[in-house]
Amino acid sequence: MSTLVLIRHGQSEWNLQNRFTGWRDPDLTEQGIAEAHAAGVRLRELGLSFDSAFTSELQRAQRTLDIVLAELDQELPIKHNKALNERDYGDLSGQNKAEAAEQFGKEQVHMWRRSYDVPPPGGESLKMTAQRVLPYFKKEILPQLRAGKHVLIAAHGNSLRALVMQLEQLSPDEIVKYEIATGVPIIYQLDEKAAVQQVQILN
Repeated sequence: MSTLVLIRHGQSEWNLQNRFTGWRDPDLTEQGIAEAHAAGVRLRELGLSFDSAFTSELQRAQRTLDIVLAELDQELPIKHNKALNERDYGDLSGQNKAEAAEQFGKEQVHMWRRSYDVPPPGGESLKMTAQRVLPYFKKEILPQLRAGKHVLIAAHGNSLRALVMQLEQLSPDEIVKYEIATGVPIIYQLDEKAAVQQVQILN
């Protein structure tokens, strides 16, 4: 059996300001830092240890991972890759979500945010995000899980949705309704074929 833990970064400055973030690079808030510490404590209490860790090229995910590993008192090989970056919100990046709804219309913004395959102008849909996340997962992470290794991934709401969709075999309609809270670990126990045997969310 192998263990895969997914953690969405703690609250960022732009989460707090209700802004579309995407590939922009704001830091964690004080609450986000606290969320990351709490996630590390919960994982430590479960006695979990890891063989490797993966994160995006964005500081809010990297800093979350560093805090979690400090709480675990573990030094691991860490790979950073833009394949794990948040969904690119294109022209919406940096805009306040309420202001964007006024500008483009509430239904249109809802479509961009919650559809599976409709991208915002100049950005990515969740489907497009999955098309870069999953090949990286299959090439770099899946072989470790099949070898019985324990892996920690700190990333973003939509890049993690792409992984959850694959791991739990969810449909497009199901995954767009799937909420991933900041700083809350999702723990998967996988068999030798990397099929999910158990899921635990540390709310």
